[in-house]
Amino acid sequence: MNDSSWGAPAGSGYREPHQGPAPAGPAYDGRQAAQTRPMPIVPDVPAGDHQDDHDRGAAHRSGPPFGAETPNEHPQEPMSSPSQPATPKKKTAGRDLGAAIGVGLGLGAVIIASLFIWKAAFVGVIAVAVVVGLWELTSRLQERKGIKAPLVPLAVGGTAMVVAGYVRGAEGAWVAMALTALAVLVWRMTEPPEGYLKDVTAGVFAAFYVPFLATFVALMLTADDGPQRVLMFLVLTVVSDTGAYAIGWRFGKHKLAPRISPGKTREGLLGAVAFAMGAGALCMQFLIEDGTWWQGLVLGLAVAASATLGDLGESMIKRDLGIKDMGTLLPGHGGIMDRLDSLLPTAPVVWLLLVIFVGTT
Repeated sequence: MNDSSWGAPAGSGYREPHQGPAPAGPAYDGRQAAQTRPMPIVPDVPAGDHQDDHDRGAAHRSGPPFGAETPNEHPQEPMSSPSQPATPKKKTAGRDLGAAIGVGLGLGAVIIASLFIWKAAFVGVIAVAVVVGLWELTSRLQERKGIKAPLVPLAVGGTAMVVAGYVRGAEGAWVAMALTALAVLVWRMTEPPEGYLKDVTAGVFAAFYVPFLATFVALMLTADDGPQRVLMFLVLTVVSDTGAYAIGWRFGKHKLAPRISPGKTREGLLGAVAFAMGAGALCMQFLIEDGTWWQGLVLGLAVAASATLGDLGESMIKRDLGIKDMGTLLPGHGGIMDRLDSLLPTAPVVWLLLVIFVGTT
């Protein structure tokens, strides 16, 4: 039968041209033939749902904005039929926890050994981390944005910044920062002028973001109890991140900053604050001479805030670059910058509060 016959009204006597009479017998009934493809029954939709349907349709056509979700944080749920119950979603860490723990323990051993055996060796550890972090950052900027921040003056100036901070204090760090910025401006002049402004701007930003902030760790180390101060700084930052992960993974329901980092929750932030304040009270009471527990509570609160902001700041950079990790150097962690994200902005906060609470010596 031709498709055009589906539009003929029932009982109209219409038959296609050049065909004989309809066959007789119970196998054919003209009145039933017009009803062999009934229209689907559309359920009544409340008036308030039409806008939601329109919004869902628009979202389907345009797709989610970049960075709204990441595969590890929000895996796509398979569709389930009415006869087959949906499989409950299983929470996953999103990384190889075994490798992450192993690498973390290895780094911790190197840090503690260099910190308490010879202070100068730990300054070398800071300098190496700074240079690798600068290499990761400038490489991703060039790959994803075509920005050529000069690595050589950044690496040399960053190392000088850390050493000057340890040897000459805050004044030495500021002078090294200024000279590094000047070196970036001059170094970039050896190439064509196209893109000069964005390249030197990114270079000065990288100099401030990585080596200058790391210099405050070297400043903490100059005190008589410098190793204890640096150890407390590292412990509080790690405990804050651990508390945010543990509480957020178990109880997290309300997103903290979904456009920047969909995996972070308000419950996780509360976990970071609670864990860091508890660890801060213990560290200030038993690890820092002349420190008191209430100072540790203030310090823990400040660390939780700065570590979270630092993590969100680097997440913002990675969203802009369109990458998940800054590198692959550390299995289970990503790159060096993925570990420094919360440490770098926390260093000046801890240094300043320790200076206020117990002085510089």
